[in-house]
Amino acid sequence: MKLKDKIVVITGASTGIGKAMANEALSRGAKVALCARNIEKLQTAFTASDRIFLYQADVSNEEDCKNFIASTLATFTTIDILINNAGVSMRALFDEVSLSVIKELLDINFWGAVYCTQYALPSIKAQKGVIASISSIAGYRGLPARTGYSASKFALQGFMEALRTELLYTGTSVLWFAPGFTASNIRNVARAADGSSQGETPLSEDKLMSAETSARIMMDAIENRKRTLVMTLQGKLTVWLNKLFPSLVDKLVYNHFLKEPGSPLHKYHS
Repeated sequence: MKLKDKIVVITGASTGIGKAMANEALSRGAKVALCARNIEKLQTAFTASDRIFLYQADVSNEEDCKNFIASTLATFTTIDILINNAGVSMRALFDEVSLSVIKELLDINFWGAVYCTQYALPSIKAQKGVIASISSIAGYRGLPARTGYSASKFALQGFMEALRTELLYTGTSVLWFAPGFTASNIRNVARAADGSSQGETPLSEDKLMSAETSARIMMDAIENRKRTLVMTLQGKLTVWLNKLFPSLVDKLVYNHFLKEPGSPLHKYHS
């Protein structure tokens, strides 16, 4: 499935992987419908044209998702590909985090994908298109200090797998990506225990896979109608080891996140 002249819908497209995927789709000849909560950032990143439709939407709000999809169909008539990219992370211990943080992550990371998929599905089915979602290694393996994030990604992957099976004989492809550690803004805006933005990243972003490289790999997977895509050697190794040696991986994952600068896990070692 080549992207040329296809209509590609991407949520959370103002920064990071979403922005990179939009640019990659445009470079392959697609038309794109993009949404973000911050319309100013979206308009700074892209200029509306006959190939680019911009819309302000908070995907945690069902009505916003419904209106975004309806406006896209009014603009481009059909939808061939939906990429559920909008997402937010967290870094806080469960015994310290506000439950509103976990609810927010589920509302954005899970329900946002469900809402957009529900309203876009009739057109995508008619086009025998693709539904894709950005998941995470946290959707395969629970990560400490990221309980809400892991829960949202496990839920997302369960939803996508069930939907793929339902649509097995419709010509519609359903897939998800686990990009691994990719340079993006997601860690800077990750939620702290009180729901505020973390404001910094615990990783060396310049040493991670770029959002542009991730976008290119993921767009290739969409064109080839892959089922799933786990990226980076570390990500693949984590998923594989967790299936075979889960108790060992408990310790390996714990120790990995304990070494993060400012890790919340230090509380248990004071």
